[in-house]
Amino acid sequence: MDQSQKQILLKVARDTVEAVVNNRPVGIADSDDPELNAQQGCFVTLKNKGDLRGCIGQFTTDKPLIKLIAEMAVSSASHDPRFLADPIRPGELKDLDIEISVLSPMKETDDPLNLRLGIDGIYITDGRTSGCFLPQVATETGWDAREFLSYCCAHKAGLAADAWETGKAKVYLFSADVFGEPFERI
Repeated sequence: MDQSQKQILLKVARDTVEAVVNNRPVGIADSDDPELNAQQGCFVTLKNKGDLRGCIGQFTTDKPLIKLIAEMAVSSASHDPRFLADPIRPGELKDLDIEISVLSPMKETDDPLNLRLGIDGIYITDGRTSGCFLPQVATETGWDAREFLSYCCAHKAGLAADAWETGKAKVYLFSADVFGEPFERI
């Protein structure tokens, strides 16, 4: 994706978040650009001065990326269960940074320790519960591969910390094109 396409997606996310937080109707996201209409998963992350305020995504979709970005922006701003008791307020919008992660397809791995920290995200499941970390989480936390995998099992998937190495859970890897604000307003 080029800078112009990324700016369009960031503008869609920003406009959507602002509409949701201000209780205004959300605009319709649309484009004739094939890249923006690709069926790819994505996450929209919202932070206020570095503190997480929402992060919701979807790995697969049958919708165009531009529409999924708008949907995930709505969910991140208003439906992230971690922030339902403390929703984003209009006064926060000026300090809110938006980050978008456009995902590659997931691939199961037999050797989770072969993940590339800061490049590969992880999705761990035992069939009934699951958890994931975007690639940038490893960089932001400074975790090594074992910590990254174990923390995801224990704190995101609700599994034993070693489920990734005992074979009690499947591990999938994916990469992401991650970009965010600031950007030139269009």
